Amino acid sequence: MTTTVELTRFRVSPQNTTNLLAARQEMLADFEADRHGFLGAKLVQLSDTEWLDIVEWAGPADFAASRAKGGNLPGIQAFFDLIAEVVSVEEGTVR
Repeated sequence: MTTTVELTRFRVSPQNTTNLLAARQEMLADFEADRHGFLGAKLVQLSDTEWLDIVEWAGPADFAASRAKGGNLPGIQAFFDLIAEVVSVEEGTVR
């Protein structure tokens, strides 16, 4: 079975790290409730300011539908609001 993986690299001010981690829980709860095909996510801290979010989707259509919704729920928007800069977004296939 193949799945789609979303790789989003972003920057957060170091003083917002605690808030980011707290907001993460609400964001994941909103994804589980509202994003069809959401399979799970891992957040990797790369440096004091840079992070990599690895999100797994059942397929590319689920990833595309999620992107179209954006920050449609409070938990998702609160997490997005803490991001100072999106560095890159990539999509791949897990085989």
